[in-house]
Amino acid sequence: MPTWKELTGTIQQGHQIASGNATDSPYPAGSLEMQMPFFKEGGLDLGGFYLGTLNLSIVPLTFALENPEFTFRDVHWAPGFPPEDFSFSRCFVLHNDIWHDALLYYPHPETKIGHFQNASIMEIITTHLPQIGYGDQLTVKVDCDEVALENKRK
Repeated sequence: MPTWKELTGTIQQGHQIASGNATDSPYPAGSLEMQMPFFKEGGLDLGGFYLGTLNLSIVPLTFALENPEFTFRDVHWAPGFPPEDFSFSRCFVLHNDIWHDALLYYPHPETKIGHFQNASIMEIITTHLPQIGYGDQLTVKVDCDEVALENKRK
């Protein structure tokens, strides 16, 4: 049985590579759309989710995925680039008083090329949330059996 913990963080602008909205993205359709078939083949269907991430700052906390529900190793999703590892943990986000299914999306930093993500930023995949913007507060419920949290401001 999962042990859920609610956190509130602030939505921040990300690299916009996952959604394909970055002007300099080498992946016009977005990296998530390109990665999606590999995840589906491994048992994780992203259908029904918005193919972009919400970048949620949980400062002063940091997180690590210790026992994620899904881990995909050596995913060769982009021609001309080395394979990457990805992990996912189911979570929920609260928006307009409604809890939405979501996933914590974690491209492993040791295999991720080009875009550093700090350990206080959770990348979250969920359904399309209208009228959410940078600077907005968002509550996320994570499974503490999968996600370790640490307060860096001790």
